Amino acid sequence: MKEGIHPAYYQTTITCACGNVIEVGSTKKDLKVDVCSKCHPFWTGNLRLDTKGGRADKFKKKYGLA
Repeated sequence: MKEGIHPAYYQTTITCACGNVIEVGSTKKDLKVDVCSKCHPFWTGNLRLDTKGGRADKFKKKYGLA
């Protein structure tokens, strides 16, 4: 590797708003994030997917064809 062209590499701690701390290697020092894999709704299973349906579904519902 050439000297002087690569950024410094640090052992970094990523701290989430929920209190979770993750140790990683990064070019940035101590990072703070809002969500992590421990508190994000997608990863915890609390994600709600509300599908409204399309125009055909609305038509069927309106005229009792569903």
